[in-house]
Amino acid sequence: MSNDDAYAAGLLNRALDPAMQPPGIQAFMRAELDLLQDVIMQGMLVMDVGCGTGRHLLLVKDRLRLGLGVDYEHSYIAEAKRHASAPNLHFITCNAAAIPVVAAFDFAICLTNTWGTMSDKTGVLEEIRRLAPRPGTRVLSVFSQASVSARREWYPRLGHAVLEETSEYLATEGGFRSEHFSEPRLRSIVGSCAIRPLADIAYVVTF
Repeated sequence: MSNDDAYAAGLLNRALDPAMQPPGIQAFMRAELDLLQDVIMQGMLVMDVGCGTGRHLLLVKDRLRLGLGVDYEHSYIAEAKRHASAPNLHFITCNAAAIPVVAAFDFAICLTNTWGTMSDKTGVLEEIRRLAPRPGTRVLSVFSQASVSARREWYPRLGHAVLEETSEYLATEGGFRSEHFSEPRLRSIVGSCAIRPLADIAYVVTF
C-alpha cells in the first residue's frame, strides 16, 4: 500500500478525529489553526495545496475573496464540496505538481505535513511558487524530528503500526510513509526560507 492508497482508504478522516490524536498532535493541529488566523487577511485569494476535506479554507472562508483547494484524492474533494456552502470556495481534484490553474494567488498553504507525504516535493514547490509568486506568501507546516514519539503513538491508532524509523521518515506496516525534517534538510530542499518552531513537534516554513 502506498500513501495514495492509505489516503484513499480514509486515513485523513481518522487522523483528524481528536479522539485518535495524542496530546502533542492535538497541540500541533490547534497551532496550525492559530497560524491561519494570523496569516490570512481579509480579501485574500488563497490556494490550499493538499487541502484534504477543506478544513483550513472553511475555517477562514469569511475572510477570503476566493479560496481554492486542490487534492489528488477525489473522495476528500467531494467531501470538501459538500461542506463548502460559501460561493467563494472551490475545490478541484488534481496532482499538486501539475495544478491546472493559471491565476496568481495572494497566499498559498500546504499544511499538516502534507508536503512531507508527497513524492514530488520539488515539483510541488515549483507549483506553489508559480501560483503564489511573491516571496513570503507561501507556507508549509511539516513535522520536525521531535515529532517521532507522538507519531509513533498516533499512527497505530490509525491502523498503521510503525515498522521503520530513520532520520528522515517513519514507515508503517500499512505502507504509509511520513517524513520529518531538520532545518538544514528543509533549507536544502526549499531553498531560501524562514523556519520557526510550531507546537514543539513541527516547523512553519515561509518562502
